[in-house]
Amino acid sequence: MDVNQPKQEHLLALKVMRLTKPTLFTNIPVTCEERDLPGNLFNQLMKDDPSTVKGAEALMLGEMLTLPQNFGNIFLGETFSSYISVHNDSNQVVKDILVKADLQTSSQRLNLSASTAAVAELKPDCCIDDVIHHEVKEIGTHILVCAVSYTTQAGEKMYFRKFFKFQVLKPLDVKTKFYNAETDEVFLEAQIQNITTSPMFMEKVSLEPSIMYNVAELNTVDSAGESESTFGSRTYLQPMDTRQYLYCLKPKQEFAEKAGVIKGVTVIGKLDIVWKTNLGERGRLQTSQLQRMAPGYGDVRLSLETIPDTVNLEEPFDITCKITNCSSERTMDLVLEMCNTNSIHWCGVSGRQLGKLHPSSSLRLALTLLSSVQGLQSVSGLRLTDTFLKRTYEYDDIAQVCVVSSKVKQES
Repeated sequence: MDVNQPKQEHLLALKVMRLTKPTLFTNIPVTCEERDLPGNLFNQLMKDDPSTVKGAEALMLGEMLTLPQNFGNIFLGETFSSYISVHNDSNQVVKDILVKADLQTSSQRLNLSASTAAVAELKPDCCIDDVIHHEVKEIGTHILVCAVSYTTQAGEKMYFRKFFKFQVLKPLDVKTKFYNAETDEVFLEAQIQNITTSPMFMEKVSLEPSIMYNVAELNTVDSAGESESTFGSRTYLQPMDTRQYLYCLKPKQEFAEKAGVIKGVTVIGKLDIVWKTNLGERGRLQTSQLQRMAPGYGDVRLSLETIPDTVNLEEPFDITCKITNCSSERTMDLVLEMCNTNSIHWCGVSGRQLGKLHPSSSLRLALTLLSSVQGLQSVSGLRLTDTFLKRTYEYDDIAQVCVVSSKVKQES
């Protein structure tokens, strides 16, 4: 083969352009005071400029749109759209044209071509057009591979490819925190930060719970009988701003009754975030399944079902306790003992037999107390003894109650 032989020119030309919406034109105001040398010249030029907003010429606001000047940024969750055109630059008819577009990511190769059938022939100065769309689901380097194969009039099969490399950036920074309540409720705080260079309209931020939980959103307040967002009517998130969303998850009844089910690591659900940018470009992200480490309760768990917030001094009040055998294998025979403290006194018989409690089962107890000291008092002094293993479980500071004088409560 002669190394000096010129490379054969292709009969077809391939052009690839990204399809993006235009942006608002922003002018740079140049102004001065009237007593300066230019006088009112700069102000008059801004008023005559057709790109400025009348009455707000100095605010860098524009009434015009500008077409994209470069490839621009692509963010995770957005839809990548591209226009592919194959034009016959020659003066002869080309046959069996096949255009293929693939997107290569770090983990997979995707075929984005709308049609896999070859075009029978392409006359001179004619073209084949195609528009491809792809919802970006990975960050990092992406390569758009466009391949064209065709046959010349002489029957020679030709083939060429072009590569278009671009980066997919991360639009949001999402951080989550879990708070375990005394009950089985779990509070999830999601911190969402806009790490792009343009504001976002947060269309939806919701939590899709797992099969074990029901979720309640705590991001609205009731005002005049209507539910309003805590972030106001305009839910815009400026660049580098952070917003906190709060959710309350409660185990479904069938799972809450089974103490062993919620042990260890549990799947909470996933966040679904939808936003819009610039002129309405839509983006969507779903996090992976969020997991939290469920608190360990040991062999026996004692929780309060009901307790009053405020009680009268030296007057009995009732509470309801729930005792759960967290063991999945061992039956317990429990004895309840009630020990008085300096401020809280138990009303009832200490050392009562509660009977056998089977694995992963619960029982409820109604107990009566009396406080001899005013103020915020801690409920303590419960003891559970398993007669089978001769093991005692102590429960102190299980709740707080506000004790006031009966006269104060009557006046209020």
